[in-house]
Amino acid sequence: MVENIEGIDAAATEPGPSSHVLAVARWRDGAARVLWVICATLAMVLAAAAFTFALEANADNDLVKLVRDLANTFDLGFFDLDNPVKEFQGKNDLVKTALFNYGIAAVVYLVIGRLLERIIRP
Repeated sequence: MVENIEGIDAAATEPGPSSHVLAVARWRDGAARVLWVICATLAMVLAAAAFTFALEANADNDLVKLVRDLANTFDLGFFDLDNPVKEFQGKNDLVKTALFNYGIAAVVYLVIGRLLERIIRP
């Protein structure tokens, strides 16, 4: 331990990270977590909507309607079931189209969320 003339521990008075730097790092960490949770939640909504088609859920059920409406809202416009990226034909065409398009949109949300988290986190 290094002591100065007054007997005070010199190591204790050395400057460390300022409270401002720590506050910014804490804020960035929190923001990164929030963005990741939002993106992961949106991906789960899209996956749940795809499964409502795959499991042939009752379209008149309020919960199924809510999940499908949320998925339609957050499908990035590019993976919409009305104008899908890939539209299947034949048997179970709606199920295949929903699984493909909503699945890709969910993956896009997860990738974007992870990238944003890595960029923002200190």
